[in-house]
This record gives sequence, structure tokens and C-alpha cells, in this order.
Amino acid sequence: MSKLEEALAFQIRALKLPEPEREYRFAAIATGGTGAGVRQRVKAAGLKDYRFDFAWPDLMIACECEGGAWIGGRHTRGEGFLADLRKYEAAQRMGWTIYRTAGELIKSGNAVSTIETLIKYKREVA
Repeated sequence: MSKLEEALAFQIRALKLPEPEREYRFAAIATGGTGAGVRQRVKAAGLKDYRFDFAWPDLMIACECEGGAWIGGRHTRGEGFLADLRKYEAAQRMGWTIYRTAGELIKSGNAVSTIETLIKYKREVA
């Protein structure tokens, strides 16, 4: 877990928001769970064993912490960027709301504020 993810987790706890699941394997769960045969089921569904940094499965909200924006990290270079887009596309087709954030937004408190808003909204429309 990165320092930024730790900071966001701390902020979530400080605001007493619902505790997220970490490294949530949404593709595995969507194809029958994480037990025996998961690789075959995920592959048969045309997916990979995708995970979210933070997830609130009951609300179908996911948060991804994107690192390396200013140093040419994996999330900003061709192959890694496209892999991320494929993951987000698969999740959105399943009905997930994806919130992507980065270091500056986490450090400023904007990220946790957005997460709080998303949780409130999803609870209201449920």
C-alpha cells in the first residue's frame, strides 16, 4: 500500500465514512468469487483479476489512487494507461462508479470530500 493510499485511508477513518474494502477483486467477485477456478472464470468472462484500491461494494463505488503523474509512472504511459482504461471500462459496464484520484487531491482533502459526496449520493438514490 502506498503512502498516498495510507493517507486516504486515514482521512476516510477520520471522517467516520464507511470502511472500504482494500484491493477489492471486483472481477473475481463478479464471476463467482475468489475460490478455486477463479482464473478460468475471469478469463472466460474476458476479464483479468482486476482490483480496486478502495471499494464500497454495497454502493458500487470504487476509488483508484493514480500515482506517478509527474514522473511518467505506469498510469500515465501508453500500455499502463490503456490497461487502466480497460479495467475501468469493465467495471463501468458492471455498474460501478469509479473515482480516480491522485496525490495532490488526497493531500488537499479534496479526494476524501469527493468520496464522502459519492457515498451520500448513492445512499440517497438507493
